[in-house]
Amino acid sequence: MMKEIRLGLIGLGGMASVHAEQIERIAGASITAICDLDTAKVAEWGSKHGIELSSQYSSPEDLIRDSGVDAVLSITPNNVHYEIIRLCLIHSMPIMTEKPFTRTYAEAKKLMEISESLQTASTCMVGFSYRYTPSFRLAREMIRSGKIGKVRHVFLQYLQQWGGPLFETKMNWRMDRSITGTGALGDLGSHMVDAARFLVGEPLEISAIMSSLIAQREDPLTGSPVDVDVDDFTAFVAVLTDGIPAVFQTSRNAYGSQNQFEISVYGDTGALQMGWEYGDTLHWTHPNEEGKPIKEEIQVSEEYRLQQMQDFVDLVRGTVREETATLRDGYLNQRVLEAVEQAYVSKRTITVAEIEAASGVMQSASEVKK
Repeated sequence: MMKEIRLGLIGLGGMASVHAEQIERIAGASITAICDLDTAKVAEWGSKHGIELSSQYSSPEDLIRDSGVDAVLSITPNNVHYEIIRLCLIHSMPIMTEKPFTRTYAEAKKLMEISESLQTASTCMVGFSYRYTPSFRLAREMIRSGKIGKVRHVFLQYLQQWGGPLFETKMNWRMDRSITGTGALGDLGSHMVDAARFLVGEPLEISAIMSSLIAQREDPLTGSPVDVDVDDFTAFVAVLTDGIPAVFQTSRNAYGSQNQFEISVYGDTGALQMGWEYGDTLHWTHPNEEGKPIKEEIQVSEEYRLQQMQDFVDLVRGTVREETATLRDGYLNQRVLEAVEQAYVSKRTITVAEIEAASGVMQSASEVKK
């Protein structure tokens, strides 16, 4: 008989509704407890979703300690990721946490140390949602099976427009370093880094530029301009496993781009182009019988479709998929993000190995005023 999975949801912002809708479509899983610092929002959610009053919380630890909860979904701003993951680790509570894994590499390293010190294995999924884009999953298989030959280089871009001047976006938590850690890098760049790792290999060394193109934003409370201390444009070049060069760029000021996450992978005998906005199709360029390049549009079949929340529920039940993003994936991702920042701050190429070796000796880029 299928085990019923009772989920506790921490953080009731906009993305919480997206995940809740996915959960509603999964057999044998339901949200039975909720938590948010905004008690009015908790009461509203509780009434709408039929959550018992005794399972409505304002303290994450109280929910995590609830014996009626089998696993936690943490859909929260970056500044509370560390503490919620830490509590789940020490209370042996399975968790799916949003990305970026943490604000800083120091936080990520501490969580790895806590996990490694425990006697039991940690069940933690990091929400790198683009691992569930059908074309990305098919591309991964094609790359691994040699359909494009030896991979020579990779290009990734993740562009959005909402931060551009015409949209008059006011200051918010995603632009506040104390809450978010980094700007476009952590928010969008973390997905690019994960996609490179998922499809091709580990970033090993990095050169980078970071910019705050819109240096001031209107404070929504006072109406006065305030300084923005995180990036809204970042570009970096990395060398991946086996010496494969990769180019990354991300921006919140790309006018006309809604959620333009695109990847191109070039091999000796073919190339693959994919994008989230057309995630059901994969473009494969390869030689025809005459040896001339042709571009084929592949409609991705059903076997490459998997919902992120289904994967998490399966993980809690004991089904472990090789491609699922774990706590270690979150840690390795954060280590790369730190290398990007350090490369920008030091104006030199940084190896990812330096970040771990330094173990807190290098100045954190989060402490450097842009």
